[in-house]
Parts: sequence; structure tokens; C-alpha cells
Amino acid sequence: MTTEFPEFLRWYKSSYSGNGGQCVEVAANLVASRGVVPVRDSKDPHGPAVSFPVTSFSAFIAAVKNGAF
Repeated sequence: MTTEFPEFLRWYKSSYSGNGGQCVEVAANLVASRGVVPVRDSKDPHGPAVSFPVTSFSAFIAAVKNGAF
């Protein structure tokens, strides 16, 4: 779901990201208050963000770490 988020989001890009421009950023500071993880394209920081439920995002990260993708 694409959602508007408040300006106070703190966006992070993975330390594994190179300078190739094919990265996403996440904002973890809505996990406790809203139970979502916003994700955006690092090349378009003023563009839309998509929010994922914490449980879905956590499952995705675990799958990536386990080599599912």
C-alpha cells in the first residue's frame, strides 16, 4: 500500500548498498507506533513510499538471508 508519511521519518540504506543507484531505503521508526516499515526508492527520495506490515517485512528479510531470492 502506498501511504503518505510524516516528515520525521529517518531513512536508512543498507551498508551493503554500493553507489550503483539500485537501492531501497527503509524507515524503522514507525515499527513501534504503527507496526509498519516504509520502503522507498533511494533514487527518488521525494517520491512515494510503500508500507509493509512488520511481520511481512521481517519474513521477507529472513527469506533473503536464507537465500530464497
